[in-house]
Amino acid sequence: MDLSFLQTLTNASKWIIDLKNREDELEDKINFLAQFTAAFRHQIHTDIQLNPGSPASPSISAHRALLATRSEIFKNILDSDGCKAAPTNSTITLPELSHEELESLMEFLYSGDLGEEKVKKHVYSLALAGDKYEIPYLQKFCERYMLKWLNCESALDVLEVAEVCSCRALKESALDFIVRNMEEIVFSSGFEAFALKNPHLSVQITRASLMDARKNRPNSSS
Repeated sequence: MDLSFLQTLTNASKWIIDLKNREDELEDKINFLAQFTAAFRHQIHTDIQLNPGSPASPSISAHRALLATRSEIFKNILDSDGCKAAPTNSTITLPELSHEELESLMEFLYSGDLGEEKVKKHVYSLALAGDKYEIPYLQKFCERYMLKWLNCESALDVLEVAEVCSCRALKESALDFIVRNMEEIVFSSGFEAFALKNPHLSVQITRASLMDARKNRPNSSS
C-alpha cells in the first residue's frame, strides 16, 4: 500500500479524534456554564430583585454579579450608593418591560440563548432592552432573528426598532425590503399608524422609493 495513502489515513484519523475531543470539551463547558443558569432557575443565593413595569406583577430574583458583568448600565446602577446601602433588599425597576419580557431577558443573560418561541414573542422589546442597557450580544442576537424573519408584516416594526437602536445595517435591510414590497406594505392596515408615529421614517421610505424608481427608470434617450 502506498505510504502516502497510509499517512493520509493516519492524519484523517487524528483529525477526527481531535474534532471529537473538542466537541466533548465544548459539551463539558456548556454543562459547566449551565450550572449558573440553574442557580437563577432555582433561585439559589440570589441577592437582588428586579421589578417589571407593572406594579401588580411579581418581581424576579437575580444575582448582582451576573447583572454587573452582562451590562455596563446595570453595573453603574449597582455601584450607586442606594444599592450598596442595602444589598439584601436592593431592587431595580425596568419600567419598559412586562413580567414575561423581563423573565426572557434574565433567561438570556444567564444562558446566552433563548427559545425561538420566546424570541418571536419578545424580539422587539429585547432588542430595545439590549440597546438601553448596553448588552451588545443581545442586540446582535435579536438582529439576526429580525433579519431572518423579515417580511411584509414585520418590516415596519424592524425599521422602527433599528432606528431607535441606531442599527445601521438592520435599518438599511428593512428599508430596502420595504421599498421592494412598497405597494403591499403601504396599503397594509398598520402603515397609517406607523406613519403618524414615525413621520421621519415615512419620509425616508418615500425618498428611498423615489430613488429606487429613478435608478430603475429606463433611459429616455434609448
